[in-house]
Amino acid sequence: MNILILGSGGREHSLAWAVMQNPKCDRLIVAPGNAGIASVAECATLDIMSPDAVVDFAQNHSVDFVIVGPEDPLAAGVADALSAAGVLCFGPSAAAARLEASKSFTKEICDAANAPTAGYAHFTDLDAAKAYVEEQGAPIVIKADGLAAGKGVVVAMDVATALDALDDMLGGAFGDAGAEVVIEEFMEGEEASYFVLSDGKTVLPIGTAQDHKRAYDGDEGPNTGGMGAYSPAPVLSDEIAAKAIAEIVQPTIDEMARRGTPYQGVLYAGFMIKDGQPRLVEYNCRFGDPECQVLMMRLGAQALDLMLACAEERLAEATVNWADDHAITVVMASKGYPGAYEKGSVIGGLDELPEDSSNMVFHAGTKAKGEQIIAVGGRVLSVTARGASLAEARERAYAMVERIDWPEGFNRTDIGWRAL
Repeated sequence: MNILILGSGGREHSLAWAVMQNPKCDRLIVAPGNAGIASVAECATLDIMSPDAVVDFAQNHSVDFVIVGPEDPLAAGVADALSAAGVLCFGPSAAAARLEASKSFTKEICDAANAPTAGYAHFTDLDAAKAYVEEQGAPIVIKADGLAAGKGVVVAMDVATALDALDDMLGGAFGDAGAEVVIEEFMEGEEASYFVLSDGKTVLPIGTAQDHKRAYDGDEGPNTGGMGAYSPAPVLSDEIAAKAIAEIVQPTIDEMARRGTPYQGVLYAGFMIKDGQPRLVEYNCRFGDPECQVLMMRLGAQALDLMLACAEERLAEATVNWADDHAITVVMASKGYPGAYEKGSVIGGLDELPEDSSNMVFHAGTKAKGEQIIAVGGRVLSVTARGASLAEARERAYAMVERIDWPEGFNRTDIGWRAL
């Protein structure tokens, strides 16, 4: 098969790495890709936000299967255009992708499906939103309704912070994404991610993961897109996972189908778990980043078979073959992230690291400049390792981190601490 992956981050590098291990893959193109992806696949220049451009590219390059990595192209209707053109695609329609693209839509679906989630209110008026916060008090959670590149959520531990967040969001800091806000109750507990595939009817769990959102050790500092992750997540026991599927995920899939917008693709559900009861924090309509890196490290070549079964509506006959293993990824980011950071610093030592089925450095914000690899993003590398235990995987990952020569970067030193 000729396969096209859309995206340029650590998620897409890990997807490409897994797909290339499967003998079904004859040719792999990633658009636009990055310096690390170029070592395992062809990279191509393509406007992935243009459905017409993606369809033309797929047809001109005899692409048999398209895997959409990021959320923005899904919301723009890329999967719809590919489907209409007869090109097999892994990723939900724009209508189904509203589960991520609109927080208020997801709350509406949860209400209809009777799925446990945080109490909430939805606002477009700043004064009304502020009055609600003053009435509810803190801690409280402020969310931009639309897609804000993982930055549109503020967990406010005091009212002043919540009011500032409302000023930012409804004041235009996130453009159209923040023109509406959802204000949620603060849920206590431990957060974990559950990844499932859905072909519109059947739900197939493909793994659990737990990430670290805060920038600094001890879960301190500002929220980020994720500074590391590990899989499996012990907090999601078999009993709790089964409850999450029965009470939250399957009712969501059933409600989407009832509305005529069946959900096909990966559904990444974030849960808050307290006293054995999961409640939905949010849905994402793509693999998480950096959670994808640990899932792909554990799934390997079968990831492609599972995505194909999903796209071809054959999930009822698919199974996941798990090894009794663990994986962990440590994100190395540019100093200053998630705030302002400088681009262009040189990363050394990468060519001396082992890269195999147990040790991989997935690239996110990198670019090749001659023989050098330079940092061009906030989150730059995902240093990922597998082991028979989480402790072993963690030791391997941090041993690689130590060998990377990048003074302008930083990373957390405590990824996996909750489980360990």
